[in-house]
Amino acid sequence: MANATIFEAKTRLSELIRRAQAGETVTITSGREKKPVVRLVPVEHAEPVKKPQRLGLLYDPNFVLGDAFWEPLSDVEMGIAHDPFDEVIRAGLKDSESNRDSE
Repeated sequence: MANATIFEAKTRLSELIRRAQAGETVTITSGREKKPVVRLVPVEHAEPVKKPQRLGLLYDPNFVLGDAFWEPLSDVEMGIAHDPFDEVIRAGLKDSESNRDSE
């Protein structure tokens, strides 16, 4: 059985875990009296934690791509908001083109 203070356990945690996995009981103590506060023992029959497989950065197994994704964007969404001055500008361009043709 191995004993270690909290400070020793912080600096040698990997070693203490290996010793516990090998079947040795490791006791962590605290204070000047070295009073036992924690015991490291190996976990028996522990199942490995399965991590979900990631297909990308934003993988979410519950994500559903809705029908709205496939619908075309409106003029406002595309940034083509109706501006009354656009008609004036277009009308002016048509007039200038017709003036060029007549010259």
